[in-house]
Amino acid sequence: MLDFLTAPQSELDALDRKDTRSGFGQGLLEVGHAQNNVVALCADLTGSLKMNAFRDAFPNRFKQAGIAEANMIGVAAGMTIGGLVPFTGTFANFSTGRVYDQIRQSVAYSEKNVKICASHCGLTLGEDGATHQILEDVGMMKMLPNMTVIHTCDYEQTRNATHAVAAHHGPVYFRFGRPKVPVITAADEPFVIGKARRVMTGSDVTLVTNGHIVWNSILAARELASDGISVDLIDMHTIKPLDEAALIESVSRTGCVVSAEEHQRFGGLGESVAACLAAHQPTPQRFVAVEDSFGESGTPAQLLEKYGLGPSAIAKACREAIAVKQGLPA
Repeated sequence: MLDFLTAPQSELDALDRKDTRSGFGQGLLEVGHAQNNVVALCADLTGSLKMNAFRDAFPNRFKQAGIAEANMIGVAAGMTIGGLVPFTGTFANFSTGRVYDQIRQSVAYSEKNVKICASHCGLTLGEDGATHQILEDVGMMKMLPNMTVIHTCDYEQTRNATHAVAAHHGPVYFRFGRPKVPVITAADEPFVIGKARRVMTGSDVTLVTNGHIVWNSILAARELASDGISVDLIDMHTIKPLDEAALIESVSRTGCVVSAEEHQRFGGLGESVAACLAAHQPTPQRFVAVEDSFGESGTPAQLLEKYGLGPSAIAKACREAIAVKQGLPA
């Protein structure tokens, strides 16, 4: 793979760009061919979730639930009793906020083998605006006992994660996005649930992130490198269970940490990082996240910048964390 720190900008600009939801669609098709007990349900958003290929290849294993998300979750939970592995698909807002009671009671409490697949998460849903841009879903889902929570960063990671989700026994909340982003993981790179991926090795600050913000974090690390600051960049694609060992090992070397995520600061990845470090390795931390606010309409790039999730904001947080570590004013 590309050396993100030393590669010229032209090589970064030339990276293939794909949307992560298409990685899910391709992964689901591949899983369907590999496991005949995999079924899929969608709440009237088959095209948006890229589930068309699975529907066309396995029409008897695909169910169109219509705009009835709560019923879809209940049906999926029932399907598991007969040994089926159901993947449900709709926007992240409708996958969680609209059906939280059904997920809690029929899936998590009962430990049903349902895979809740959620596209169009966070601010980068874009022009559809605040009513669709859920920024609370990670917190809602990670608090549920028995629930695994995953947020992938690009097409290939999402495709491979779909295989891992199918093989995992138990409820999974699988979060991915809408816009096209650079493909930064290899097609053959294994996805291991609960095992963080180190993107860069550094010594001055730990930067923990996931989803679309991995790319912005890479750009931030390039900016910091020009000032001689070395970033240990971790893609924490599995929020629950958190790879505590990888996190603790990193901060034991760097002495400070920044968490960056496309989610509310309350309840997200950053809180999981803080809880781990408070218990095992108290460390100065800065949070890059949406600060107790709803979103609004705009392009994904505009919204990430406005809400402080762009590369410069991440770099600034890293500098502040280093200053605190050194006992200087942040």
